Amino acid sequence: MNGQAEEPSEIEPEAQDDGAVRDELPEDLNATEYVGPYVFPNNNRRRIAATLYVLIGAVFVILWLLANDSPMVNAGFGWGGVVLISVGLYGLIAGWNLAVDENEALVAATRSVGFPIGHASAQLGWRGWLSRPTWRILLYSNEPQPERRGLVLVDGNDGEVLDTIVENNPEDWSSYV
Repeated sequence: MNGQAEEPSEIEPEAQDDGAVRDELPEDLNATEYVGPYVFPNNNRRRIAATLYVLIGAVFVILWLLANDSPMVNAGFGWGGVVLISVGLYGLIAGWNLAVDENEALVAATRSVGFPIGHASAQLGWRGWLSRPTWRILLYSNEPQPERRGLVLVDGNDGEVLDTIVENNPEDWSSYV
């Protein structure tokens, strides 16, 4: 305030320590505090965007057909519309309904392997050009040190077991008991 510029103060060395910086997720994104069943999102949500692509592509093609002699509309409208319609049609076809949840897939996997299940893990993946939803179930037998393990692929649309692989568990967990 006396007409002289203040010099910037130095940052304390402990404030520069990366360990002192704390970052945390917002409450609505913190999964560790969530209590309740998790609902896996359905693939058929792809159809919403696909429908919009088809509609916007159709508008582009119609504009190109009706006003192709205008300086504001060129062949890019037609080509862009065709591409959007193609991508949209693929999205409509690939937007399968996920009718089988992970619990139903686990039941089908349990029937398929032929031994009582202990720990299990489910992952949703997609197979083929049409992106058909497929549950991948990794499961272990129900002993303190699992003797067997298996991988089962279950179709997410109709619940059909696609493949089952069962083997003796090669992992040695004796040091953890």
